[in-house]
Amino acid sequence: MDAARKLLGERSVAEISLRELAAEVGLAKSNVLRYFGSREAVFLDVLDEEWAAWNDRLDAALPAETPPEQVAAILADSLADAPLLCELTSVMIAVLERNVSLDYARDFKRRIMEHSARATQLIRRAVPALSEEDAGQFVTIMLIAVAGLWPCAQPNEVLATVQAELGLPGGPEFFRGTLRDMLLTQLRGLTL
Repeated sequence: MDAARKLLGERSVAEISLRELAAEVGLAKSNVLRYFGSREAVFLDVLDEEWAAWNDRLDAALPAETPPEQVAAILADSLADAPLLCELTSVMIAVLERNVSLDYARDFKRRIMEHSARATQLIRRAVPALSEEDAGQFVTIMLIAVAGLWPCAQPNEVLATVQAELGLPGGPEFFRGTLRDMLLTQLRGLTL
């Protein structure tokens, strides 16, 4: 897990092979597969830990009965400050969940549902006007927004050049600001 975190700090998920991950910990690929089943399962386990840690930080940072503007800002800031969580969320469904066993998928989805339920309760504590269903919908929308915005804010060198030439937004402030605005719009809409 530490090796996966180290490599993810240097490159994207797509650029890290199972062979490289195994070499980082000094094991044969077969040994990594024995414990995790796939390269993707390693990264999903890191995502699981990252989301649990983010929920803990959110619990400490998000006060009860908070104005929607402040909730949106706290959420956007806390997610922008969790790049590994955002990176893994952005590839969770399209990449990582595509190469895991049925048993692993069941277990992982249960863990993710628990994290989502906890985030839902934290949001409801901050915005009591939200019903359980609306808070759950908000958490889902938040994750979809992260998955969509994160890759846009992390362009490779070629795309960063093109974005700059065309005056297109990008980078960390684009992610933070756009996510904040999207979350605030959703909160306002759900609390009408």
